[in-house]
Amino acid sequence: MTINQFTNNLLIAILEIIVALFLGIVIAFLGLRSVAWIFGGMGAGVIVFRSYQAISNKTLKQNKIGRKIGQAMVGLSIGFAIADSDFLAASSRLPLFIFLSFFMFFCGSGIGYFYSRISRTNLLNAMLATVPGGVATMSSIAAEYNRNVSLVAMVQTLRITSVILIIPLIAGTSGTVANKTIFSLEDYLIESDPVYLCILSLAILAAWLGVIIAKKLRIPAASFFGTLIVGIVFNYAITYIPFLYDFNLTPPQAISLIGQILLGVTVGEAWSSRVGITGKNVTYAFISVVMTIASGFFAAIIATLFTSWDWITCMLMTAPGGSTEMILVALALNHNPEIVTLAHSVRLMALNLSLPLWIFLFQHWEKRTNSP
Repeated sequence: MTINQFTNNLLIAILEIIVALFLGIVIAFLGLRSVAWIFGGMGAGVIVFRSYQAISNKTLKQNKIGRKIGQAMVGLSIGFAIADSDFLAASSRLPLFIFLSFFMFFCGSGIGYFYSRISRTNLLNAMLATVPGGVATMSSIAAEYNRNVSLVAMVQTLRITSVILIIPLIAGTSGTVANKTIFSLEDYLIESDPVYLCILSLAILAAWLGVIIAKKLRIPAASFFGTLIVGIVFNYAITYIPFLYDFNLTPPQAISLIGQILLGVTVGEAWSSRVGITGKNVTYAFISVVMTIASGFFAAIIATLFTSWDWITCMLMTAPGGSTEMILVALALNHNPEIVTLAHSVRLMALNLSLPLWIFLFQHWEKRTNSP
């Protein structure tokens, strides 16, 4: 990347953040504070991306680094917020988390088969498009096997966008959730105390090291889970420093705010970069997405039958996509974020560990379907 390209991308990112802040403030004042910055980022991604292409007649590439930075910032904030949660009680439900993960994968496979029939696309394409996984992960696999990357990315993006839009709004309109809070910019100011700033800098450095270690260990969504773990253990770790034994760091909300905006921007950019997608393709994709979300609701019903957790918690932990965003919403709504975190962590790990098996099965089914 040349200096001019870097400067251009940096200016675009800054402009997206500014537009997202404006949109987020408007949404927050409307009472949807828990999702204001993600929604603002999504709107900014579309507006800036489309405006740039219309003015310059140039194709703008998605800022993939932005999502990683956003995941890292959100992960660190969530880690600190849930550090004192009862993970032992939540981890006792590990068999249920594993069962629900594979239940979602099997449902995704069935939906993929149905999608391949109605859209008349090959089975492997359909499976990669409908199994709940990350846009980048499934798209890269599609590219590796010479499949329709644009179609896979479009369906995955539609699913994640739908989950981000629908689930928080359902949770926020529930009578058990106080989602409407008074918005104040003072909540996002950073303390100027030198000791606080030094400890915050230490936490950011630890978060950077956490991401590097997570990548070395091949942990899925390393940018998120690497910083999440750092946030959970940081305050316990610094108690071993003599003069900081009673210091308890709380990161400024501005870190989470910028992180949420960057996550939203990447979704908005993903939609703006989808070209050559026909209305028929979107219709078929939307049908599969509705079925996938319905399977998530069914999984939530199963979770309520075997646990004492409320409906909102079960819905957030089984929502098919946007793991980082769902954990964030659980935290914002104060609905057992440690349970939602563990559930989505297990699902991501199960997906990544079983991917070779799933790909083998998808190829086998595709060969059997195409055989005379």
